[in-house]
Amino acid sequence: MKTVVKNIGLLATPLGNKARRGKEQGRISLVPNTYIVACDGYIAAVGGSNATFAGAVDDATRIIDAQGALVTPGLVDCHTHLVFSGWRQRELPLKLQGLSYLDILRQGGGILYTVNRTRQATLAQLMESGRRSLDIMLAHGTTTCEVKSGYGLNLEDEIKSLRAIGELNKIHPLDLVPTFMGAHAIPNEYRHRKSDYVKLICEAMIPAVAGQNLAEFCDVFCEDGVFTVDESRAILECGARHGLLPKIHADEITASGGAGLAGELQAVSAEHLIHADDKGLVMMAQNGTIAVLLPGTSFYLGESFARAGKMIELNLPVAVATDFNPGSCPTESLQLPMNIACLKYRLTPAEVLTAVTLNAAAAIHRADAIGSIEPGKQADLVIWNAADLEYIFYHWGINLVRSVVKRGKPVSLAKI
Repeated sequence: MKTVVKNIGLLATPLGNKARRGKEQGRISLVPNTYIVACDGYIAAVGGSNATFAGAVDDATRIIDAQGALVTPGLVDCHTHLVFSGWRQRELPLKLQGLSYLDILRQGGGILYTVNRTRQATLAQLMESGRRSLDIMLAHGTTTCEVKSGYGLNLEDEIKSLRAIGELNKIHPLDLVPTFMGAHAIPNEYRHRKSDYVKLICEAMIPAVAGQNLAEFCDVFCEDGVFTVDESRAILECGARHGLLPKIHADEITASGGAGLAGELQAVSAEHLIHADDKGLVMMAQNGTIAVLLPGTSFYLGESFARAGKMIELNLPVAVATDFNPGSCPTESLQLPMNIACLKYRLTPAEVLTAVTLNAAAAIHRADAIGSIEPGKQADLVIWNAADLEYIFYHWGINLVRSVVKRGKPVSLAKI
């Protein structure tokens, strides 16, 4: 079916099929008074002036009137922990008292609390919780998201979590990209024998996940008190041998060496990078790794912010994501991290738009299909309650999405 989005006041989009870096990250296309033609879910043409769009219409055409608003690509959230049971609001007072993320983890809270609840949850319960969060994401403009496992931490419950992701991908309008993260924490039963848990990940979990085609990527939490650089290398290399592309949680809490390891392994992305040193960032830039930054987590935990400007200076492509999870960033909306990235990273609106569209798509190997508005790509669009790009960074703390188009079809947000 043909869809025409008419009366676009301003079309704002990066262009291309790969991540933009350096000065190119802030160079986007701004087209006033235009329209978009989509056929069977893909963009067929980006028109000239609105006055000429009539030639693209026939009796079967679906027409969407943007009413002079800003239109951008659908947002891509390239780092989430969507599938879990066990919200952790009771930890908020502990955070206010000054306990760190690792302090709470050592007390058996944090990830381990959610692990216990996730193990008790059924597949149907995980799917229902995930569906509710996906509805919120969609209402806030996210049309594709990556989802990590990592709250099962045993073979049975990691498989259950990944199956929930796969089933949600079949029934929800959002496109989901699955990542295996059995190396998210050390479960209680392996607290004093971590090497045995690493062995379990490599010898049982990864082969099973890959054999059942449940994930595309393998991620690991490389951090003091969790997995060392050597342990992370072993897990990611094992994943790569089984066809799971490497990602890494790197240098979030301390300078753990994760950024350098990401560069060494030519990881698709390294994520967080709050304490990454210049050497590690240069290695990433030289080896094609994308920096996935999570400003909402810095904000929520009261931590310092990653050096996004330095990364752009080093010609390292920067993406921005929510890190949606129940402990350190409990929000499904990518809009607030976008605002924080602009105000705290000092990135321009254009640089942030690229970070949550084309560069985020590249961080999940989807830049050839999504992340920009140009012929051949999926017709994933956001129509904003805004006339220009700057407004959605200026007017913060509310949902500025007017409507969402997914694969050329308007999505009903009325019940969300």
